[in-house]
Amino acid sequence: MVKIKTPEEIEIMRESALIVSKTLGLIAKEIKPGVTTLQLDKIAEEFIRDNGGIPGFLGLYDFPNTLCMSPNQQVVHGIPNNKPLKNGEIISVDCGVLKNGYYGDHAYTFEVGEVEPETKKLLDITKQSLYVGIREFKAGNRVGDVGFAIQQFCEAEGYGVVRELVGHGLGEKMHEGPEMPNYGKRGRGKKFVEGMVVAIEPMINLGTRKIVQHSDGWTITTLDNKPSAHFEHDIAIVNGKPQLLSTFDYIYDALGIKSTEEDEFRAASN
Repeated sequence: MVKIKTPEEIEIMRESALIVSKTLGLIAKEIKPGVTTLQLDKIAEEFIRDNGGIPGFLGLYDFPNTLCMSPNQQVVHGIPNNKPLKNGEIISVDCGVLKNGYYGDHAYTFEVGEVEPETKKLLDITKQSLYVGIREFKAGNRVGDVGFAIQQFCEAEGYGVVRELVGHGLGEKMHEGPEMPNYGKRGRGKKFVEGMVVAIEPMINLGTRKIVQHSDGWTITTLDNKPSAHFEHDIAIVNGKPQLLSTFDYIYDALGIKSTEEDEFRAASN
């Protein structure tokens, strides 16, 4: 079910989303060869609780950790473990927070040390596709408009667009309507209206779009074991236009990156 949010609810959700953003910024400082994903998971849980939030993924559908941490060919839902990260790897970090009854949920794929150029390009195109999709999330457009834009952008680069995993509405539940596929046809699906809040999250593979779910019930990898990238933002429709509730600014501050990519989607007061 799609639940339209009031301006007050959107501001509460912005607070939840920003705790996620700050958590990812904290994690960005710690990602390096030799660190384990379990160490990062512990840092994230402590930070979220210290800031008045509850880890949104921990226990959700029985997931065992605070972060989904998915290296290399893992697409999403990777379970943190004691295996050290290695130079040249990538890792998708997906984080959720519940605060004041509302969820925030977003993700970023990080480089570990020096990464191969073709993998760097995958990350760059996937992140660009997120904003390509966000531009279509406005009053009067439909779900298919977002999916079509992301699909066309990524497939033009020869990448595989995952079908089985999709973005979603967000609010008092982690997963609300509408589902937000990263593929589709223009003019199809649910119409967007003022007050809708969604998580748009392209999951894009270097090779085939096909995936495999592992026996742990969570880990999902690419069928050809080539790398996969994942970026996610929380967005509300405010005054008919997409407005970011989450931000990568804390990540960029940690990594020394200058970016204006979010400027067009910021609240007027920012």
